[in-house]
Amino acid sequence: MKHRTCPAVILLAALFLIISSFTPKGKTMKAFRLPDGQYRIEEDGKAVLQYNYKTVYEKDVIRLNGERKEKPVEGEVTGTYRDEYISQHPGVRKDTVVTTNIYAIPRSDYIHPLFGLQGETLTRDWPLDGEPHHRGIWWAWPEVRYGSLQGDLYALQRIFARPTGKVDLVNGTDYAEISAENRWMWEDKKPIVLENSIIRVYPATADKRIIDITIRLSALEDSISIATRQTNSYGCFNIRMQSPKSQTLTHFTDQPGTSPVRSWSDLSGTFQDAGSPSGLSILQYKGNPDYPGPWVEYPNLAWVQPAFPAHGTRYPLLKGHPLVLRYRLVVHNGSKPDTTVTAGWWDEYNQPSK
Repeated sequence: MKHRTCPAVILLAALFLIISSFTPKGKTMKAFRLPDGQYRIEEDGKAVLQYNYKTVYEKDVIRLNGERKEKPVEGEVTGTYRDEYISQHPGVRKDTVVTTNIYAIPRSDYIHPLFGLQGETLTRDWPLDGEPHHRGIWWAWPEVRYGSLQGDLYALQRIFARPTGKVDLVNGTDYAEISAENRWMWEDKKPIVLENSIIRVYPATADKRIIDITIRLSALEDSISIATRQTNSYGCFNIRMQSPKSQTLTHFTDQPGTSPVRSWSDLSGTFQDAGSPSGLSILQYKGNPDYPGPWVEYPNLAWVQPAFPAHGTRYPLLKGHPLVLRYRLVVHNGSKPDTTVTAGWWDEYNQPSK
């Protein structure tokens, strides 16, 4: 006996297909672990960023095709780093050490690559210009004191962020998130700080994508402090980007007494694998200690950051009193946004609607 399909059912099915084809579908935000142990966030299958949780060695660095290596500058290096380097490399010449070698250290706990909305690579890792410790987007301080000792998490000397293996992932249509735990290991032996970092990526609009980063530092030992280089320079939330054509690098902070005091930076230009200008804005969160942090920039390196703590100070990390820092990245199409646009982004981040 043959079964006939009711004409009404056929009509309803056809209507469902027609309606479905015109109904907007939510974007799929996905955070997942790669086979090599690193983590990636994608939107509808398109890469947004990679978080390098495992150690990255120079042979595994993700670079643009055709990136040129510049000749390292050789010169006498003095101080603790030189002595430590020579002790670990007994065959090296004692009178001259290549600075690049000292800082060419495998690393982890950073974002690279970060991609623009056109698929262009915005960040740079292990640059071949004499600054091999630079690594995309990373949070680290050049002066970490532990008792009477001092290390450099920024340039990978004596203290290193090492993964504990605890990573939580969130997927959905609203956002994707990576929450990762690391320990700051003194001389790669003793844990002195527990770090929890959250990277949250929202779906892109036609002209921008928002990425929120939260860093939580909990002291595991006494007598720990962090500071910028010589307490008056760089350190904290570091951004090293590819050098775009027609680069524009600016930063802005309202005058004291203004309400509110807004603070942001922007680096824009035409990146190597993009057909039109794009850029990255960094927004400071007004709840951060010592807000607003001073802006430090090196235009020749396509490098910018909101520094922390305040210049001339050292910030103590105390047991039972975690330090929490928050920043928002806005990946955008086009050249440097108008000030009113960036101010609106800052307001949205710092005064969210209830």
